[in-house]
Amino acid sequence: MLRISLLFIVLGVATALTVAVYVRTTGLSALPAPGTVETRTARFVRGFAVPADVRVRSNPLPASPETIAAGLAHFADHCASCHANDGSGNVTMGRNLYPKSPDMRGDLTQRLTDGELFWIIENGVRFTGMPGWATGTREGEDETWQLVHFIRHLPRLTEDEKTRMASLNPRSPEVIRQELEEERFLQGGTTP
Repeated sequence: MLRISLLFIVLGVATALTVAVYVRTTGLSALPAPGTVETRTARFVRGFAVPADVRVRSNPLPASPETIAAGLAHFADHCASCHANDGSGNVTMGRNLYPKSPDMRGDLTQRLTDGELFWIIENGVRFTGMPGWATGTREGEDETWQLVHFIRHLPRLTEDEKTRMASLNPRSPEVIRQELEEERFLQGGTTP
């Protein structure tokens, strides 16, 4: 019994020292990319966290043009600020998260099952910028499944779809004000 207690104490001290060294050497800065060990550990833990019955779920919605269009509109309005319209993550918000937003067109995301993508969208991922979006409603789940279809579509996104998404992206009040002033000026009015 004493040996087991000693083992737990040694493991606890080793863990505390490892955490202290990690915090001290990284400063917990969000600027650098995570290292290989951290990345693999995080992916393993995330995969482990997804319940087996959810992981094997198939998308119950058909992959119709309407479903993908609904997913596109939702993605443009809710997701593109971190993930970019094309899913690359190459936007200011996505580049500055820790870890950075993944390229959703790539193998690491595309190899996830429909159930894993659904779970990540619904529940989010702790210690990242990915929030959970579960509403607890059938309508909310359908929107998530539409997003899953759209994520699958990202590698084949067309220029017309990107243009459509840009028109659906949220705009700040300042941008809206400038657009209104420009429209008023073009119609012969004056700007304030």
